Order: sequence, then C-alpha cells, then structure tokens
Amino acid sequence: MPAYSAPLVPAPDSPANRPCSKTDLFLSFTWLALQGFGGVLAVVQRELVDKKRWMSREQFVEDWAVAQILPGPNVVNLSMMIGGRYFGLPGALAALSGMLAAPLVIVLLLAALYGGVADSPLAQGALRGMGAVAAGLITATGIKLIAALDRNAMGMGVCIGLAALTFVAIALLRWPLLWVLLGIGGAACLWAYRVIGATPSAAVERGA
Repeated sequence: MPAYSAPLVPAPDSPANRPCSKTDLFLSFTWLALQGFGGVLAVVQRELVDKKRWMSREQFVEDWAVAQILPGPNVVNLSMMIGGRYFGLPGALAALSGMLAAPLVIVLLLAALYGGVADSPLAQGALRGMGAVAAGLITATGIKLIAALDRNAMGMGVCIGLAALTFVAIALLRWPLLWVLLGIGGAACLWAYRVIGATPSAAVERGA
C-alpha cells in the first residue's frame, strides 16, 4: 500500500504568483514605470505585492533593502532582480527595458516642454506640490510595510531603532549616505549575522 504524503503547502512568505513570460515582465514594468513619477516606492509595493502578488511583503522588504544599497536607481535594480530570478539574464533585460523605454520617451518630451515654462511661478508651485504628494506616498508605504518587520530575525524593536538612527543621521545630522551605509548598515549586518548564527544553537539547547 503506497505511503500517504501530505500535499505540498507553500510557505506563508512565498509569493502566490509569478510572471507568465518575459513579455509579461516587460509590459508589467512598463505600466509600473508610467505610474512611478515621484512616489515610485508606493507604486512598486502596490503593484508587485498587493496586485500581482509576485512577492510577499517580507520578500519585498528584503529585496528593496538590497536594491537600495546597490548603485543606480532602486526600482531599476529591483526590476532586474525580479526578472533575473524568474527568467535569468533575458528576464532581467526584459524588466529593465520595461522600466526605461516608455518613460525615457516621455521624460524627453516633458523636458522639452518644461524648458519653455521653467521660470513660471505656476510651474514651480506645481512641482513643489507634487513633491509633497510623493513624500506622503513614500511615508504611507513605509508605515504599511512595518508589519513585515515582525518576522525579521533582529526583532521589531531593533529594526525601528535602526530606522530612527538612520533618519537622525541623514535628515538631521546630514551625514553622507556612504558613511550611513557603512556605519549603521554595517552594524546592522553584524548584529543580524550574530542573531541568525545564535538561533540554531539556541534551538539545540531547547531540544536538549
């Protein structure tokens, strides 16, 4: 009699869907890029996590952290990471093309139009207003993603403390980003490594 095996159940933090093809990647990131003027973080989180469900919140937070410290625009780095994860180098190039092709044409057209009205108080006021909206979108997304830190190895309290230190260093003390990454980021990596390394031994002690 064949042995019974339970059906495979995906882990809670595994994505529910995946891109259908490289064309799906290209079109999805093109649509994402066309929405991402100013508040790109909010748009990326909503499209990839809430709508398409290509990533869980925990995966998004981890991948966005990696994209943040790599050279280049954050969302471009993230798009290449996702494309490469599912379809290798062709997928990364398809996602990158989607992020850059249509927005490049639009930005060139807008730059040509803006050159004629750059000194207008109306245009300058509109840009300041859009900047405030973008800041609100990014703040709201950050608050929404705080719940994902519950499953972080360092714990919610340490993560919030590191975020507060980073805010003080950049916004108030005006430290260069490189020194913040090397200082606070390096300390955070060392602490996380220590916590993760201590977890197996703690489990063994409990089992004993």
